Amino acid sequence: MQKDTKYLLEIKDLYLHFTTQIGPVQAVDGVDFKMKKNEAVVILGESGCGKSSLTKAILRLLPRNVGKYEGKVLLNGEDTMLLDDEDYRQQIRWKKMSLVPQAAMTSLNPVLKVGDQVAEPLIIGEGMDKDLAMEKAAEYFQYVGVPVDFLSRYAFELSGGMRQRAALAMALITEPDLVILDEPTSALDVLTQCNIMNLLKRIKMENQASFILVTHDIATSSELANRVAVMYAGEIIEVSDSEIFFNKPLHPYAQKLMASVPRLRGNDELEFIVGKPPSLIGLPEGCRFAPRCPFKHERCDKNPPVVEIGTSLVKCWLHTDSK
Repeated sequence: MQKDTKYLLEIKDLYLHFTTQIGPVQAVDGVDFKMKKNEAVVILGESGCGKSSLTKAILRLLPRNVGKYEGKVLLNGEDTMLLDDEDYRQQIRWKKMSLVPQAAMTSLNPVLKVGDQVAEPLIIGEGMDKDLAMEKAAEYFQYVGVPVDFLSRYAFELSGGMRQRAALAMALITEPDLVILDEPTSALDVLTQCNIMNLLKRIKMENQASFILVTHDIATSSELANRVAVMYAGEIIEVSDSEIFFNKPLHPYAQKLMASVPRLRGNDELEFIVGKPPSLIGLPEGCRFAPRCPFKHERCDKNPPVVEIGTSLVKCWLHTDSK
């Protein structure tokens, strides 16, 4: 039974570390955030900051070298971390939460027809008759803009954009509460990226769908987002409403990210962030952005608190003086 909660998803103190020969990789390190129903949350950050690992932690798609995996992942008030693997597979994955993975070509099985793969969650997960499942797959192909005759094709016979649409149809076909999209427009040309984002906006409007969109592409995410979460070195360092974030981000890292995006209006000179993100093996003490931050001071040697400013949350010493 679902609990009465205004939040669709609540993540509390979530950790996902991987064991390697040279030390633990702290890919997700104490992440907290919430999202409401019918909301699109965009998770931004540079490559290597832990965004894709966060999706794996939420969906419990874990490799064999997991060293630490703990915290709470509440879906409609139910802590999914308390379920064993089999119950999670039967009750949650691809029924209440689904994934559109990065690089659809490598995620689709090359020796199975695309239609069979899209229908598989209904056949395997819900025991639906194959003919009925294929009829529903055809409906979702049409919905996401893929010709029905593509059901009988293989992944290599589809263009990059069509493969991405097929992966989206697979994620939507069970009508889950939450769809997580991991870099859905990567490796696509600009026109195809635009078409995919327009499709997501239409799905969100027509189906009241809830999305988590993981990306480093600020421009393509701005039209879809209701809220923005910024991730850096395994942590979420800012969460803001999209209107606030895209106009006046709070964290110095977020400010630098926005300053690196070309604008159609204005003559502001583009900026860049000096240095590179720290390795997730042996992360520094204190603020993890401090070595690259133009506002670094003595307090940054200690881990900054999370400060609430209006509807925003920011993990930075600069904003503690305003409280």
